[in-house]
Amino acid sequence: MKALIIRLDAPMISFGSVMVDQHGYIQQFPGLAMLTGLIANALGWEHREFERIQKLQNRLDFAARWDARPERMVDYHTVDLSQPKMKETGWTTRGKPERRRGAKGTRGGTHQRYRHYWIDGLMTVALALKGDDSPNLDTVYDALSHPVRPLFIGRKTCLPARPLLDPETPIVDGENLLEILRQVPAWDRQGRKQTGECSVVACWPAELGATDRDSVRRVFDLKDWFNSIHAGSRWQAEGMLQVKP
Repeated sequence: MKALIIRLDAPMISFGSVMVDQHGYIQQFPGLAMLTGLIANALGWEHREFERIQKLQNRLDFAARWDARPERMVDYHTVDLSQPKMKETGWTTRGKPERRRGAKGTRGGTHQRYRHYWIDGLMTVALALKGDDSPNLDTVYDALSHPVRPLFIGRKTCLPARPLLDPETPIVDGENLLEILRQVPAWDRQGRKQTGECSVVACWPAELGATDRDSVRRVFDLKDWFNSIHAGSRWQAEGMLQVKP
C-alpha cells in the first residue's frame, strides 16, 4: 500500500477531545475527523458538501508518532456576554426566543474558557486512502502541496511552521501503515533526520495488532458531517514504536 507522509510541526497544535464545561481538552493523537477536515480544507470543499466529506472520512486510515514530544499549555480566555452582539435573540426548540442575561454577582457576565494545546512538538503521520474513489492519494498530495485555503492543525490559531508534506519522501510504499511509519526516518526538533534507531510513542489501526506492552482503546474521533456533531468511535492501538535510522 501507499501512504502520504505528513509532518505536523507548529508552535501550537490542538487535537480536540471531548469538551467538559469550559475546558477544551486535547488528546494525544489526531482524530480521523480532524484529518478529514484538514484535507477537505486543502481541497477547497465547503461544509455544505457533507456527503463528499463523509465519504472521505470513511476512506481515511492513518498511523502517527511523536518524533519530538510536546508539552501541554492551557490558554485562558474570557468572553464578555454583556456586549450588545452577545445579547441577540436566539430561537429554541420550544419555539420561543431566548435572550442571554448577565450572570448575577459579576460585572457584565464574563465567561471564562480554557483551551488546551500541545506546544513545541513534531509529529509524523502516515495517511492512506481505502478504495479507488475520488479523491485519490495523488489528488490529496497536490492539495496539500498547493492548498486552496490556509491550513491549520486543529484550531485556526494552530498554523503550520512548515509545509505539511515530507520534503524528501512524501509518498512511501509499504506492507501496512505501521511498517511504513517504522521505515520513515524520525526528525529532531529542528527537522533534521535522527541518525540512530529511536523509540517514539505512536498510534496505529488496532487491526494491525498490538503487543502486551501496547494498549488498545476506543477513540471517539468520528464526525457526522451532515449534522455537524461528533458521533462514532473506533479502536486504536497505542504504544512505543522502534523507528529505523
